[in-house]
Amino acid sequence: MLKKLLAVSAGLTLALTVYAATTEWAANAPDRYVVKKGDTLWGISARFLRKPWHWPEIWQDNPQVRNPHLIYPGDELVINGGHVGHGEGSIGPHARVTQDEAPVPAIPLSALKQWLKHTRIVGEDEYKYAPHVVGIEENQLRGSAGQLVYVRGLKAEVGTRLALVRPSGRYYDMPPVGEGQPREVYRQGEGSNRPHDKPDARDGRPALMWRHGPSEFTLAGNVRFLGYEMLDFGTVEVTRSGDVSSVLVTYSDFEVRPGDYVLPIEDKPYDDQYQPHGPSRAPDNMRVIAFSDALNAVGPMQVVALSRGSEDGIDNGTTFSIYHPGEQVADRTDYPDGSVRKFFHPRDSKVTLPPEFIGHVMVFRTFNRVSYGLVMDAVKPVHVGDFLHDPDKTP
Repeated sequence: MLKKLLAVSAGLTLALTVYAATTEWAANAPDRYVVKKGDTLWGISARFLRKPWHWPEIWQDNPQVRNPHLIYPGDELVINGGHVGHGEGSIGPHARVTQDEAPVPAIPLSALKQWLKHTRIVGEDEYKYAPHVVGIEENQLRGSAGQLVYVRGLKAEVGTRLALVRPSGRYYDMPPVGEGQPREVYRQGEGSNRPHDKPDARDGRPALMWRHGPSEFTLAGNVRFLGYEMLDFGTVEVTRSGDVSSVLVTYSDFEVRPGDYVLPIEDKPYDDQYQPHGPSRAPDNMRVIAFSDALNAVGPMQVVALSRGSEDGIDNGTTFSIYHPGEQVADRTDYPDGSVRKFFHPRDSKVTLPPEFIGHVMVFRTFNRVSYGLVMDAVKPVHVGDFLHDPDKTP
């Protein structure tokens, strides 16, 4: 037994030694760094590492620090023995303003308020049976804070606080249109003119309902329903419960209208602390399916919706590389136009170029089949349809 333990111990020591020797430190990585207000964990990691998502592997806990897993402004970080840990400046008196000061976030959460607090992805049944607004006080067309609105299908006690939500789109992916091509991913908006949307002429819930259920089987393959995107824009409080309930609008970012929905308030819609890390396994065909705004492309520090979620092993902090699929081009050298060779071998006359590296994205909010990520860096614009890959491997 002792021999086995010694062998295991020796193996672990060797593995750590090999890792420390192969750690890709950033160019001009500092020996020490004092954390400043406004820093992010990704930014700090990038000071030390070429691959910031490897931070958990080189971060060394220090039991002398109040909470060794968190980093605060004023803390001193030093490289020691192939790891980064708290220096003496984090143990004795230093520049931390208060003991209650918030630790350094992984990414700038303040810039993601809409996506952390005001956006959610719901499933088929939750959307299909969601209570909905049917009228406004005094038969008005629109309602605002301080007014009553009337909700059908609501089963809640008087005094219950709920969220006002409005659907903004649905996500799904389709079988590939051709052999060897990737699955197509779509965002369908409700009468939207946003790029890549596929608007429906109908209004309200019928325009977005997934007509064939969460999954549709076709001869080409399975159409995978991913979820409905909902915008949280207000809160209400139940004043009367019944077949048609009365609720008081206590807060609203914009006017309430018939067809809006009421859902439970999420107690903790997002994590406030997480660390960047690589995926345990990159899901197949994980793609960028939408942007934060009506843009044709986005760059660093902008939000993208991704076509995989917790069902596929994705969690907050997971980091991926973004690639643009290689274009298909004609090989006119070996297969000239009009040649017999091209006529008998049309498929061989075309070749797919290697995918192009775009940048990195880190997931900050995860749902069952969809996640939101922040583009951390990019050498080229990110487009809808770009695919995600293990950041430590080349596709």
